[in-house]
Amino acid sequence: MAKQSPAKIKKLAAEAKRAGAANRAEKKAKKELTATNSDVVLDAYESVDMAWRELGLAAPARRALIDDGLFQLSDLRKTSLAAIKELDGMGPNAIRVLVAEMKKVDLSFRK
Repeated sequence: MAKQSPAKIKKLAAEAKRAGAANRAEKKAKKELTATNSDVVLDAYESVDMAWRELGLAAPARRALIDDGLFQLSDLRKTSLAAIKELDGMGPNAIRVLVAEMKKVDLSFRK
C-alpha cells in the first residue's frame, strides 16, 4: 500500500472532525429535546399538585398521588390506606403527613 500524501491525510482528518462535530451536535439536540419534554411533564404536575405541595410532600409522593387521580386531601376518602401505601413513591414520611392532615380535617380513608 502506498503512503498517503499529506494533503490526503489532512482531508481525511477534516472529514473525521466534521463527522464528530455533527455527531456531537445531534447528541446535544437529542439531550435538549429530552430535557424539554421532561420539563413539560414536570410543568404539568406543577399545575395540579399545589394541595400536596402545601402539605410538604416530596415530589415522588406528589406525582404518585396525581397519577392515581388524587388531587386534593378530600380525594383520599375514595381509597384505602393500604392502596396509598402501595403507590410507587409513597414513603413512610408521606404516609405520616397524609394521615396527620386527614385527622386535622376529620377525614378518614376508605375501609
